Amino acid sequence: MRVSVPTIPDSVLRNAQQTVKVTPAYAIERISRFLGHGSGKTAVLTGAGVSVDSGIRAYRGHRGSYLNPNYKPIFYHELMEPTAKGAGFRQRYWLRSYLGYPPVRDAQPNPTHFALAALQYSSITPHVITQNVDGLHHKAIHHVWNAERREKGILELHGTLHSVKCSHGHTMERQQFQDMLGEANPQWKAFAEELERTNSRPRTNPDGDVVLPEGTRYDQFIVPECPSCLRENRRNSMIKPEVIFFGESIPAEVRDRSFDIIDQNDRLLVVGTTLATFSAFRLVKRAVQNHKPVLVLNVGHTRAQELAAVETIDMPAGAVLRDVVKQVLGSGAAENKTVAKMLESGVVRTPPDDYDDPVPRPTGL
Repeated sequence: MRVSVPTIPDSVLRNAQQTVKVTPAYAIERISRFLGHGSGKTAVLTGAGVSVDSGIRAYRGHRGSYLNPNYKPIFYHELMEPTAKGAGFRQRYWLRSYLGYPPVRDAQPNPTHFALAALQYSSITPHVITQNVDGLHHKAIHHVWNAERREKGILELHGTLHSVKCSHGHTMERQQFQDMLGEANPQWKAFAEELERTNSRPRTNPDGDVVLPEGTRYDQFIVPECPSCLRENRRNSMIKPEVIFFGESIPAEVRDRSFDIIDQNDRLLVVGTTLATFSAFRLVKRAVQNHKPVLVLNVGHTRAQELAAVETIDMPAGAVLRDVVKQVLGSGAAENKTVAKMLESGVVRTPPDDYDDPVPRPTGL
């Protein structure tokens, strides 16, 4: 099986026109007008760029290429292969994810998450479709929306890192499985605790994968068996996070719901994504085909540049979205205490742009 990692097609990058630089004031005014100053309904589609200010790296840079040139993801068919080879892929994945999950788990929403939450709370953007698996959109609005309301308003297109599922369909909270991984691998647990104590966590991709040095003995890492399967007298360590891996199909109900959201709303605002994955790009194409306005707010090139009907603003969302909310809501942004608090909330912890983060080097493993 040959499965490729999605990226922006070279033909798009070659033919992309030079992006016109605009001022923040222009961007704020243009996005506010796009949102209709509160009239109509707008769907929002977000990507990894939204979470950068929370300390989670984006996959791709300004030109659409991977920020980590050595990034080698594990594909779905590799991870879930019921052979010794598949078991080896699971050892590699879960060791790297065991170290990479805590930074994602502990990340906090940034001002962009809260600005989008304020627009949702105010019914300007009823639905957010996110490609991110970090759960930060949920964190930004959990204090005013219960779990049922969040599930209706936020569609996680590519799943979530915060739960896991075995090959027989049993699920559990990710932190429970994280604890099981630590108990089964006490040396790595001690190493992970040392990373947290010294705040020297390794480079982490948006999917929780980390870089480890050449020569790491993945074959010595123990992947626990599913406890529910054990209770059914079955041994099964074929476990994966509830994330859509490269080469894995999005569930039909998620795909159909994403289409419904595009169809239900009057326009589409795209924030912080190159749209390299087809699952996201096809939503933009669907909106265009249905003659709905599409505005992209992103730094650098996007796949949407092959669609003439799509308008693009090249700017970080964090530079403008708070002011967009204030302009769209007018005096209500200050008078509504919930919205006002959202617009004062958010961490900013931008990761460095370099490729050469220190690689953790455990001893005695």
